This record gives sequence, C-alpha cells and structure tokens, in this order.
Amino acid sequence: MTVPGTGLPARVRIHEVGARDGLQNEKTAVPTEVKAEFVRRLAAAGLGTVEATSFVHPKWVPQLADAEDLFPLVRDLPVRLPVLVPNERGLDRALALGAREIAVFASATESFAKANLNRTVDESLALFAPTVVRAMEAGLKVRGYLSMCFGDPWEGPVPVEQVVKVAKALADMGCDELSLGDTIGVATPGHVEALLTALNEAGVPTSRIAVHFHDTYGQALSNTLAALRHGVTTVDASAGGLGGCPYAKSATGNLATEDLVWMLDGLGIETGVDLAALTATSVWMAEQLGRPSPSRTVRALSHKE
Repeated sequence: MTVPGTGLPARVRIHEVGARDGLQNEKTAVPTEVKAEFVRRLAAAGLGTVEATSFVHPKWVPQLADAEDLFPLVRDLPVRLPVLVPNERGLDRALALGAREIAVFASATESFAKANLNRTVDESLALFAPTVVRAMEAGLKVRGYLSMCFGDPWEGPVPVEQVVKVAKALADMGCDELSLGDTIGVATPGHVEALLTALNEAGVPTSRIAVHFHDTYGQALSNTLAALRHGVTTVDASAGGLGGCPYAKSATGNLATEDLVWMLDGLGIETGVDLAALTATSVWMAEQLGRPSPSRTVRALSHKE
C-alpha cells in the first residue's frame, strides 16, 4: 500500500553496489560469467546504476581479479557502470576498457586509511588527486567514497568536523559525487542529519551527496529516511544485502536493495526498479553462493511464492 510521506524526494537513484562491494567480500571465488549475469539481471530489473567491478591489485581484492575479463562482458549494457580505481594504474586499466565512470575511496580516519590503503589520510588524498584530475580530463564522472563517516572500529565515534574536512577535500579535488559510508553500521538518524547539515554549512551541497549504510544494528533504513528528509536523492544499496568490508571485521552487510525499494515503493518514491525481478535476481545469486539472502524483503517475498 502506497502512503506518501511529507518532505521527501519524488525520485531516488539507487547506486547498486552488489556486484562490486557485495562480491568482493566473498570467501570463495565467483565465476566471471556468474558475475556478468548478475550485472545483466540487475540492469534488467531496472537499476540504472550498477557498480561493475574494481581495478584494484588482485593481491588486495582477489575476488575482483577478473576485472579485465568481466567489464567487456557488460560494458554495452544501457546503464551506468562505474568501476572502482585506487590510483592512476587502476585508471589506466579502466580507460583501456572503455569505462566512463570511476570511483576512488578515501577514509575519514587515520586507522582505516592505514588498514585499507597503508597510507595516512593526507597521503591517500594526495594519491587520488592526479587520478581524479586525469579522469575529469578524459570526460569521466568521478565518485568519491568516504569510509568510516560515523564510527571506526579502532578509533570509536568519528567527530563530524573530521569527516567534513576529508569530504570537502574530495569535493574540492573535483569529485562529482561523495558517498558517505557508515562502514561499521553504527550511525543513527540524528548523527546522519548532523553530518549532512555540517557538510552543507561547509559548502558541499546535498545534490552532490550520496549515502551508503550498513545494517549492523538494524539502522540502515532509518538512517536512509533521515537522509531523504534532508534532500539526499542517491542511495547506495546491495542486492540481497551482500557485502561487508574485508578490512573492518565488524562491518556486516550493506543495506539490501530490496529492503530499500520496499520502503521507497511504500512512500510513493520512484526508483524505476521492478521489485519482483530484483528479488528473483537475489534469489538466483544466493543459489550461486550457496546460502540464503540476508535481505528480509527477499525472504518475505520468496517465501510467499
């Protein structure tokens, strides 16, 4: 039953991360053709943005070592297919295959920057700068991921002003969009509102902000709703709730795309996503992985069938 809420956007763009952020955390290798079929089914379900893979060194993310083989299998799909790149070498690999959108990934905390990038926050930003500039010169859209925006497993709660400082650096560098990551899932709605307000006050408009919540404490949807009420219209989610973070062991799965679509459909917010087709895709992917989907909506709708 659709009952529209007040003060909410008419449409939300879902940035689907299941094929990249979801599968990078799997313990067993997923065949390249299975990954490609996953991307195709996600696109067919109406997701207009599907993050395809990552051009990171295979030593660090072995699950995505097949990026060169995978991307040509999906690059002609009529959807946006951003790819993650860690540096200029990753950008070179992405450009060689015709990628039109990239993402870089930074940390709001020193501990996670060290664990994930083996650099300080400032060193990692210096590493990204030439990558972002070259990508922009090549006409690519650039997204900046910012991890640990609300809490860090080593440092605890992350001060809002600390997050704003790094986010502003990414925005000033030229990133078209900033994705604020609640990597370990500790955010609550008031914290979300405080960070978004502080970013606006620092000159980062809401139109350039996306949110990326994990559901460790069951807060991903409530945090998303808080962001929507602030005016955010881009939300990251992972089909079937796949994913975590290989460098932060307390990070559980991403917000499930089906759970997000169920809420947005109920609020009368357009997404362009066919929930039945998406659910069928996640059921299929769960079969490939040999375990049930953690998404509550997938479980509810598949049990009905």
